Amino acid sequence: MNIKIPDISKQIYKEDILGVMESRYSTVGSVWVSHQMDWLNGIYASYKDHNKFLIVILLIKKTLDFYSRNFTKLSYEEFYLKDTVEIEKFTVAEISQLLNIPKESARRKLLELENEDVIKKIKKKLVLDRSKFFKSKPLKSIKRISRFLSMLSEMCAEEKILSNKISSEELELVIKDNFSYIWKIYYELQIPMMINYKRIFKDLETFHIFGICVVNEHLHARKISEVYTNRDQFLKSIFTVNMVQGINAMSISDITHIPRATVIRKLKKLVNKKILTIDIKKHYKLTGSFAKKLKPVQKDVFIKLANFSTSVFNLIILNKKLEDKSTNHF
Repeated sequence: MNIKIPDISKQIYKEDILGVMESRYSTVGSVWVSHQMDWLNGIYASYKDHNKFLIVILLIKKTLDFYSRNFTKLSYEEFYLKDTVEIEKFTVAEISQLLNIPKESARRKLLELENEDVIKKIKKKLVLDRSKFFKSKPLKSIKRISRFLSMLSEMCAEEKILSNKISSEELELVIKDNFSYIWKIYYELQIPMMINYKRIFKDLETFHIFGICVVNEHLHARKISEVYTNRDQFLKSIFTVNMVQGINAMSISDITHIPRATVIRKLKKLVNKKILTIDIKKHYKLTGSFAKKLKPVQKDVFIKLANFSTSVFNLIILNKKLEDKSTNHF
């Protein structure tokens, strides 16, 4: 009997991936924050409610955790074969604690989801009806994360951490083939990130609006210089070179789909807290002092992103080794 065992020595380590991400922050950070804001834009455009969406993906993650604990792997097609997905029992207190949502707010959001038939009981099962809430499957998210990981793999290949760049097409196939596992660790990256930023900004709409200002400055800064720099050097270039253009409230509203009146109100709060500045053209930009305060949170995001990226890369590398061994054997 030929037993296929992966080579431990062939694995890559999260510390190496993190090192590449940090040394090339000017590119990795720009692409990642753009990915995150595209993700949030899609959420708000479809559901108009960040917290309600967080509750739904938390419940889905609990189901994905169950699959993982019981050694069950579902492909993308298998996971979306039916509109309903069974979820584990939960309490309002649990949702409130895990998502840092006041208990009454959590109760109200859950009641709304029940009234909309998103969460319902079918016989003895508690299910989530995706047809009532998920208007689209996460195809765009899969494509975005595949492009990001492909770019990161190219950088890792340049640093001799990976032997070759992994194409976005191959990554997309791997994610779809191992969907229940990879989406579980994807949510383990996304959910804590959303919660941590909500603690800082008090609500996710404010964070969303702030994030668009960050993306705007990152993209403008990348046009000025294509040189790879770490976070501190990159931020220094943003705040010392007065060439980065701000963004106005109308543009933020158009991009996020958040009503303009809400955007203006949140921007005013961010300016009063000296998180953003506003110029005579009513363009909003980041302040250097607040960017420094965000460093620990952003460091934590990068650590989780490195964990996620390493897990996906190792899945591809080790599986490919097993396939090569199997081919050679025959």
